[in-house]
Amino acid sequence: MQAIIMAGGKGSRLHPYSALFPKPLMPLGDKPILEILLRQLRAAGVTKAIIAVNHLRHLIEAFFGDGSRFGISITYSVEDKPLGTAGPMSLVLDQLEENFILTNGDLLTNLDMGLMIDDHISSRAAATIGTYRRELKSEFGLLEVDQNMRMVGYREKPTYQHLVSMGLYVLNRNAVRQWLIPGEYLDMPTLMQSMSQADMLVRCHQQACTWLDIGRPEDFALAQKMVEGEPEAFSPRLRS
Repeated sequence: MQAIIMAGGKGSRLHPYSALFPKPLMPLGDKPILEILLRQLRAAGVTKAIIAVNHLRHLIEAFFGDGSRFGISITYSVEDKPLGTAGPMSLVLDQLEENFILTNGDLLTNLDMGLMIDDHISSRAAATIGTYRRELKSEFGLLEVDQNMRMVGYREKPTYQHLVSMGLYVLNRNAVRQWLIPGEYLDMPTLMQSMSQADMLVRCHQQACTWLDIGRPEDFALAQKMVEGEPEAFSPRLRS
């Protein structure tokens, strides 16, 4: 199994940390987040990874090298301009196998990626999206009114649950090919919607797991506490 890892973003929400340090190299415990992710991918059976780089790419390449320290063969794909979260695939599609993983390089999760791969292949899906059920609490009381502005309901700081994308996908190469133009910008939400509207099978995969996007300073701080408090939760065993 192969993986393409998106690691070219500037991490603007994590400024000022990301001004001098690429977000995939931000440390969680004694490892950068991308190393944790690579070790999880290896445990799921991934043997080759392509890291799509741009911002401060020399630091990422210097740290991870050819991947031999992590048991994965690593190569790099350089974006001359931002290509979004799906566009970098267009530069390397012919190097990928029939089914492959695409993931953001800055997510923290203990989802069993091997199970997700098995689910994708057994269902013969065109795309499988890793999902997480997130709870959002409103900061305000919400008023419901009729057409005459008469109050008909009042909900004090309600809580909503939403299924969100984790930034982790298993994709079929031939299924995504028609939407990829080499060097053209494309985001994953646009790609997934296009595939679904074309009646391709786009499945949502969910597990009982931990997931966190470290894009904001407060989320990064929380991720540090999680890894330091329970490091073994993010250190998977190799699949037999």
